[in-house]
Amino acid sequence: MRLLALVGMLMGLSAGVAQAQKLTLERVYSGPDLAGPRARGVSLSPDGRLVTYLKAKTDDPRMTDLWAADVKGGAPRMLIDARALIPKDRQLSEAEKSRRERQGVQTRGVVAYDWDDEGRFILVPVEGDLWLWSKADGQVARLTDSLADEIDAKISPKGRFVSFVRNDNLYIIPAAGGAERALTSGGDDLHSWATPEFIAQEEMDRQTGYWWSPDESRIALTQVDLSGVDVVERADVGATGAVIVRQRYPRVGRPNAVSELYVLDVATGGKVHIDLGHDPNVYLARVDWSKDGKTLYVQRQARDQRRLDLLAADVTTGATRVVLTETSPHWVDLSDDFRPLKDGGFLWSSERSGWKHLYRYDAAGQLMAQVTQGSWPVDAIQGVDETVGRVIFTANKDTPIERRLWWTSYLKPAAPVALTAAGGWWTVKVAKAGGVFVGTYEDPATPPRTGFYDHNGKLVRWIEENKVGEGHPFAPFADRLRTPTFGTLKAADGQDLWWSMRTPPGFDPTKTYPVILKLYGGPGSALVRKVWNDPADQLYLEAGFILFTLDNRGTPNRSVAFKTAIDRRLGQLDVEDQLAGVTHLKTLPYVDPARIGVTGWSYGGYLTLMLLTAPNSPFAAGVSGAPPTDWTLYDTHYTERYMGTPADNGAGYAASEVTARIDRLKPDHLMLMHGMADDNVTFDNSTRLMATLQSKAISFETMLYPGLRHRAGWTQAHLLHRARVTLDYFTRKLHPSPAP
Repeated sequence: MRLLALVGMLMGLSAGVAQAQKLTLERVYSGPDLAGPRARGVSLSPDGRLVTYLKAKTDDPRMTDLWAADVKGGAPRMLIDARALIPKDRQLSEAEKSRRERQGVQTRGVVAYDWDDEGRFILVPVEGDLWLWSKADGQVARLTDSLADEIDAKISPKGRFVSFVRNDNLYIIPAAGGAERALTSGGDDLHSWATPEFIAQEEMDRQTGYWWSPDESRIALTQVDLSGVDVVERADVGATGAVIVRQRYPRVGRPNAVSELYVLDVATGGKVHIDLGHDPNVYLARVDWSKDGKTLYVQRQARDQRRLDLLAADVTTGATRVVLTETSPHWVDLSDDFRPLKDGGFLWSSERSGWKHLYRYDAAGQLMAQVTQGSWPVDAIQGVDETVGRVIFTANKDTPIERRLWWTSYLKPAAPVALTAAGGWWTVKVAKAGGVFVGTYEDPATPPRTGFYDHNGKLVRWIEENKVGEGHPFAPFADRLRTPTFGTLKAADGQDLWWSMRTPPGFDPTKTYPVILKLYGGPGSALVRKVWNDPADQLYLEAGFILFTLDNRGTPNRSVAFKTAIDRRLGQLDVEDQLAGVTHLKTLPYVDPARIGVTGWSYGGYLTLMLLTAPNSPFAAGVSGAPPTDWTLYDTHYTERYMGTPADNGAGYAASEVTARIDRLKPDHLMLMHGMADDNVTFDNSTRLMATLQSKAISFETMLYPGLRHRAGWTQAHLLHRARVTLDYFTRKLHPSPAP
């Protein structure tokens, strides 16, 4: 009876949704954004009175402007119109293109901005030049106008200077106007000042190479020597030809860049060398100033990433001492949770208990208290309110697929108190004082909506309510929205694997459907979350596919044991877990076991290939995008973290290589995609695979994208093309019946 009732309900739902508009490829990849008026890059003015954010233009989802809203009310307003500032025919430098690739920036116009600590100015880089918005008069003044790009621009804490990197040297210019001044000289492609090297940007999430002291008197900055890093020649193939790029790319087991750290006196230009120890083969992971500016804290990570030292440096002599050390038999993850306190102590996060939690230390590095504890992980510290001794943090406390904002006292640790509601995923920006915050909430039925909240989590006002109602871009399609079902299954070691599944509009459980596994599966990113799903995913459902996603062991928001299960064996347990997901699918009466496909990009592309070549692979088709196919071709910090080196883990590398198992790929079961200017997963990963397939006469399909990198530079037209090709391939191979 229950099954009949369910069938009746679903059939009734089918009749209702038939009246709604079907989502098309062309609509997904055109403006306005189907997710609605989202607030991105949200920040709070230092006085907590103004919320600033980036917002896409209605006619171009890839062009963003700077907007603001007063926390007390009133309509949001545009502060800076990007189109008005973009120079005509301006081409970004290779340095800026690479920087945007590392940061995953996929928009144009105003893509970043920076408040000074006094709240008087906002610095805005726009397509290579710098502009300064003044709160006093609301005007925007141009600071630079040069042929070379100004990279990594910042406004100094008190707002007196603007700093930037140009041609591998550090410059400052008075915010009030005046001549620029070079603080370093001699920078070049191999010996750069204040510029993070490739590894720091791509894998360590360190996007800068310099740090202002709180009083603006000093700047800590790096000097990076790339001369020992191997040159990897790659063909950057564009629409009108190709150039050979000689990229300094540190592949696994090979030399890294050498980074030194200095403290520079802004007034005199004098430099003090900071002692990072005798071993140059380490990573300069993080740099932070103490509250009083007298101590520089440096996080130094060992090459094998099993040791992380926190150093305290005397900025007048450069002498350092080890304050604390974290070790792991697997790896020590980096974070931005180090927070200096006014009393000289600091907050710190560690996974030493088996879960990521927060700890409080005194100035000497003595542990004073464990601040949080339990069988759940802290995500990240979002703010500290020293007036009341609060630490405010996001955490996956209730379930790995939801994230909320919490607070607890670091002076008298107790059970955390929730500041935001359950049911979805929160992204927040906490004010520097007072504990107020801007929060963006989303769930599978709710597109991202942003509000301003008081220190107790009470909504004060909407910034972008983004309610799906009349006039919302998604409203014509809302009745066909298919929210996911979530569940778990067991891995071989007994740990829970979370999955999500969505069915087509008009779903009939008495029929059978083809399934697409959409996956990533790599360390550092989980896909099974209660978030607003990409409208492009709805296209699979409209085409008649069931969409299934599973987060295998190694993905985040879980215990240390769950994350590190893949240690030294990429392409093994993750494949095993995804195959367990397929086994589960085959138990469902509405799944056709002969029509299952798989797709992913980057690590997801790699996992797609490993699944297609698994013994007795259950997949009838796969689309693999930008896949690493041989881990010896990838970079040091990422690969060695999880795999060690070929010298100490030869068996792991052999088991992880795609081409070594390619004989098991069935003919015509693969479409391979890659950008032909990819400087992250370099194109030779795919050309080696192509050559191997051809040498073995295994037929496959290919779609290459001239001039495109791994992430950045993909226009709406490119994304539309990629989606169309993917859907067409799966339709030809898996023969779905389009949703009614």
